Amino acid sequence: MAVGMAMVLGATGAPATGAPALRTAFTSDRVLNAVTVSDGGRVFVSFPYWGGGDRPGPSVTELRPDGTPHAYPDEAWNNWLSSHDDAHAFVRVNAIRIGPDGRLWIVDSGEANVGGQENSPTGAKPKLVVIDLGTNGVVKTIPLDRGVTSRSYVDDLRFHDHMLYLTDAGDPALIVVDQKTGTIRRVLSHAPSTTDERPMLAEGRVLTTGGKPARIHADQLETSPDGKRLYFQASSGPLYVVPTAALDDAGLSETELEKRVRPFCDTPTTGGTAIDGDGNLYVSDVDKLRILKITPQGRAHVLVADPRLVWADAMWIDNRGTLWIPAVQLDRTATFQPDGKSRVHLPVAIYTMNLHLKPSR
Repeated sequence: MAVGMAMVLGATGAPATGAPALRTAFTSDRVLNAVTVSDGGRVFVSFPYWGGGDRPGPSVTELRPDGTPHAYPDEAWNNWLSSHDDAHAFVRVNAIRIGPDGRLWIVDSGEANVGGQENSPTGAKPKLVVIDLGTNGVVKTIPLDRGVTSRSYVDDLRFHDHMLYLTDAGDPALIVVDQKTGTIRRVLSHAPSTTDERPMLAEGRVLTTGGKPARIHADQLETSPDGKRLYFQASSGPLYVVPTAALDDAGLSETELEKRVRPFCDTPTTGGTAIDGDGNLYVSDVDKLRILKITPQGRAHVLVADPRLVWADAMWIDNRGTLWIPAVQLDRTATFQPDGKSRVHLPVAIYTMNLHLKPSR
């Protein structure tokens, strides 16, 4: 463990005294991976395409008032398997977020392979898709091919002013996009902070894929409420922090940038994170089926432990202070089973906890 890194507490059990119980907000017979909620209360859910025996259906959905999901923004954008229109359809959605601009931002990883395998040179490339919630129309796409390699899997996205930060879970790095100049840079490539260097543990077992230990490199990331720090980690942890000013400085060498990275907290294998307006991080522990709350000083305690929290993935804090927790059972999917057979117990669910948190924008 790196010097100066806070250890995660070993506590287990029930929620902290006075913490509200989990409430089921949505269930699905398809494996989902993320939820995001607009300030107006519109709920969006994404469904990654893992191939093989995946059930067909849209990649991005909006939940109707009765909880029924429908393709968003329309059927055409969710029909790539038929159209193969890389520019106007979602290929493999891996993250969705309401951005600071109030628009829906979607990370489309393209035809990338999970686990750092070589991608086809002719496959669809990754892109960002931006949707105006007022018109429900796509207003912008940002190609990311200049920021990736043949082994990239673009994973998730965060914002600070005109800068975008993304993680590369396939070929370890962060991707920095300057929206003003259009510049796209790879930074911290194969650095210890972006590279998965220890076993991934989920539900008490080491996660494998294709008979080998699973490796998900730079994955989770969060921007501090003041925009001055970016927290990030490989899926197996630990969590690091770096000043966004250093990331934004195109003149800074890789060696100098690595010196600015600091260990923050020795997190466990993690499916998803969130951050509140006071700078507290919420980190899922997919091995012990719980959510940890980590203070801005790096101190961690158990917020809630519940056997239903099987691989809690990309979480969200809405403007009412509610924490949304997708429990997606990713470790039980066929990809991570020795015999290649899914052990997902349908339905998967999204839970909420009414914590009265201060949202972070």
